[in-house]
Amino acid sequence: MNVKPPANAQDDTKPNVLAQDVIDRLYEVAIDPGRYEDLLDQWETMISPYRRANGLDQPIAFTAIDFESHFRRASKVLDSLSASSVTDTSPEGFLKQFETAAAFTVKRDLTLGALNSPAAQVLRLNPGTSLSELPLEAEDLGAMTEQVRQLFASNQDPALLFRARLRGRSRLVVFQLRLLRPEGEEPFIVAVTSELIWPTGFDAFLKSVFNLTDAEAQVLRALSECHSIKDIADQRGRSVDTVRAQIKSILGKTETRSQAELVRLTLATMDIATYTQDAAAKAPAESKGFETLLPRPYHTLMLPDGRRFDYLILGDPAGRPCFFGPQDYGLTRWPASAEAEAARRGIKVIVPVRAGFGQSTPLPRGTNLATTIIDDYRHLLDHLGVASCPFISLGGDFYFSAHFHDAYPERVTALIACSGILPLTRAEQYERMHKWHRFILAGARYTPHLLPFMVKAGFALARRLGKRKFIHAVYGGSPADVETFEMPEVFEAMVVGSEVCLSQDHSAHAAFAAEVTEQETTDWSGPIRRTAGRSPVFFLNGTQDPQTPPATLAELGNDYPWIDFSTYTDAGQLLFFRKWRDVLDLTEKNL
Repeated sequence: MNVKPPANAQDDTKPNVLAQDVIDRLYEVAIDPGRYEDLLDQWETMISPYRRANGLDQPIAFTAIDFESHFRRASKVLDSLSASSVTDTSPEGFLKQFETAAAFTVKRDLTLGALNSPAAQVLRLNPGTSLSELPLEAEDLGAMTEQVRQLFASNQDPALLFRARLRGRSRLVVFQLRLLRPEGEEPFIVAVTSELIWPTGFDAFLKSVFNLTDAEAQVLRALSECHSIKDIADQRGRSVDTVRAQIKSILGKTETRSQAELVRLTLATMDIATYTQDAAAKAPAESKGFETLLPRPYHTLMLPDGRRFDYLILGDPAGRPCFFGPQDYGLTRWPASAEAEAARRGIKVIVPVRAGFGQSTPLPRGTNLATTIIDDYRHLLDHLGVASCPFISLGGDFYFSAHFHDAYPERVTALIACSGILPLTRAEQYERMHKWHRFILAGARYTPHLLPFMVKAGFALARRLGKRKFIHAVYGGSPADVETFEMPEVFEAMVVGSEVCLSQDHSAHAAFAAEVTEQETTDWSGPIRRTAGRSPVFFLNGTQDPQTPPATLAELGNDYPWIDFSTYTDAGQLLFFRKWRDVLDLTEKNL
């Protein structure tokens, strides 16, 4: 479907300007996942009028700009840069990602801080040297010094491009300047230059991402090295008009608006020298706690089609069984006290590590997730000799519990949903969500073809920030969730459990995106309605849930009146980790 701007859109919204800003933010996020929230805000400004005008009927498509091609390109850049996530935000740590470009940092007193090897070799610099000693022509040196002063005085941290002439050389050098403010540390400026070593394989990378010809890739390299159009024409034995035509083609393919933008994009994507794909195979082989959680081995079941399917056993391995859906965050561990209490009560907790999470084999693209996953669950229960048991689920995992019940009602004694999700039926239910949840879930509903990049970039940001800072960003609007996460046992359980979803060497973003997309784009109200009169269904929800606030919860309660809803004013989406005793009580009653 092609959607035009809604009739009630403001005249001064300037959709094309907003769209171009979104594209700019998109590539910034691909290069630096720390800019994710900027993209989130800009996307919301652009997309919300379309979403409100479109209701829940159909996904949104665009005619003026091919967003999907930009998302695909940005995704390739993000894949390539993912191995270079910066967790050390010191000047020395930040410069480690620049292996090919001469780069250095500048302190507030205008002396140089850290510098990398190319900067020492090419620019002949030393730590502690005054900025005034840079080997630039006097006029350019003065202008650059003023730019640095203005950046330190600024309340923002834009990345600026500055062109200057090296003393005694004919060509220009580009400096990309960016102000960083590490928490609890003095701010500093990172200067990355166009004085670089062209990485092996970078031509092929540029051709793949932007569909460049061999000749265009060579012209882009020369531009990035600051050669003039005449110099490029002379070097290549071509006319100036031919080179101008090639540059025009490159600008069109990269959809950049100027040579300066083009050089900026090229320099930024050259921040590392090695290009690798996602390291999804490096998931942990054992679930290990770091304070009070006992280590738990991952068990493996080989499915009839040859796929690997891992699972954990918590509580009492010889106890009465229950099944636990860990949500698409992969929250496979309980707080240590909860695991110990389950063992004391003689409860065996079966935790599946679904396809694409941990070391479980990913599903082929286009697979019907509900059908395949419930079949995997059946094989697991058969393998463990479990005839029937209660199903506990976190968040969106109620989707799979409901489908399993629909296929095998005799094997489910009760459905217990913690912060459970139900099919949304009104556009305003998305509008009520906090922005992080709306960004992903409304994206899955309205622009599902763009969701994989959104999720992949979010995971890259989580890896860079660390899980504590990321959870505070996502759940910052829910005081109960922030407080819950900071409970030592909860923090350990969430950090350790989610290793099957995200660790320093593993990312399940593809499986996450596929699950969210299927849940948001299919009508699964039928399986829920068919629970009525067959099995008890319990929903435990917090009123501080950023995804399902009280107004939405009330509407869902009216839609499904036979479900037993319990609400807690002191809990949010992380309710299970705060109210696990109530969950165990319900579980025991339904074993």
